[in-house]
Amino acid sequence: MKKSIKIALAIVCCLPLNALAQKAEKSISIEVENAWSKAKENEPVVLKIKDLNAGFTVKSATVWVGNREIPSQLDDLNGDRKADELAFVIDVPAKGKRTFKITLSSEKSTKTYPSKVYAEMLVSDKKGQHVPISSVSVPGGILYNQLHHHGPAFESELVAYRIYFDKKQTVDLYGKFNKGFEIKESQFYPTDAQLAKGFGDDVLRVNASCGLGTFKGWDGKKATHIDPVSNRTESILAYGPVRTVVDVIANDWQYQGSELNMTTRYILYAGHRDAEVKILFDEPLKKEIFCTGVQNIKGSESFSDHKGLVACWGTDWPVNDTIKYAKETVGLATCIPQKYVKAEVKDNDNYLYTVGADGKKSIDYNIVFTSMKETFGYKTKEAWFAYIQEWKKELEHPCTIRIK
Repeated sequence: MKKSIKIALAIVCCLPLNALAQKAEKSISIEVENAWSKAKENEPVVLKIKDLNAGFTVKSATVWVGNREIPSQLDDLNGDRKADELAFVIDVPAKGKRTFKITLSSEKSTKTYPSKVYAEMLVSDKKGQHVPISSVSVPGGILYNQLHHHGPAFESELVAYRIYFDKKQTVDLYGKFNKGFEIKESQFYPTDAQLAKGFGDDVLRVNASCGLGTFKGWDGKKATHIDPVSNRTESILAYGPVRTVVDVIANDWQYQGSELNMTTRYILYAGHRDAEVKILFDEPLKKEIFCTGVQNIKGSESFSDHKGLVACWGTDWPVNDTIKYAKETVGLATCIPQKYVKAEVKDNDNYLYTVGADGKKSIDYNIVFTSMKETFGYKTKEAWFAYIQEWKKELEHPCTIRIK
């Protein structure tokens, strides 16, 4: 009898620790309600893991509509190697509700879903090859020429964006003829052969402007860059399949008598041409005034509702090479919640709003664009300006999420 006990103990001691740990699971039902009079397509649903009270460290999750699983993703947004948010996108009918079952697990999963977004950041080595990286940090904050397309790039099937790694931190744009993914193959710079096949390309020459919705300082007369800083970091936090998340961190920004540590977060969801912009500070703001808006494209026509929505429609060369490349026509728009708006202003390069958030630690807004080359987009300024007004209404009517 003693011999049997010793053998059993020996077997247990030889087992790996994870074989001894018991798998933990928790299922939760949530209801998503669209109280708006119009249907929602690819509506983002984001759940904070801490609000789900799993009682264990969540390492995987699945989302179900009846017996059908839909793509979802867990994201670690603060770098502690633990999931902070669960995200997925859904369609919800006008004045309708949908119920979903979420299963949380303490075990990792190798399951993958077809991705509806893509992101990459590439550094050039001494041989001219482009090496993928997920994050890079630089004292002084300029790595513009060492990164292949000057910073992280990310796309949905409709549009692509990139963020400059320099004091401008500009949002630049890649327009497409057809829906699909192109950045992995073209790396933002399509070859002649790719252009002949119908690839899109850079559609905006941003120069020193705010491009599309870039967050800027304001000196009372014009937009200013995010400079000086002690350190600048750009990172891709999430690659899909449902959304990409890109962070731009500026440490010790000397601005209006304050020393600010600021993160600019860009989130692009599957099925979306618009992106969310979240400006996050590590301490509450005082009376600092910033600005954002859209570039004043040469000869452009602008639109504003004077309540946080500003847009333009214009045509210009997208790059300095005016021989090889043709002019591009684009529509730009930025939508800022009115609670952040201080005043409507402009300078030589931009149509802007000044913004602030006294005593708060964040400012959120949205950006969107179209290129006239799109077979699926908007062909006139009238159509574009009508669309962005509907877009603002949709933003103002988010779905309600209830944990049942």
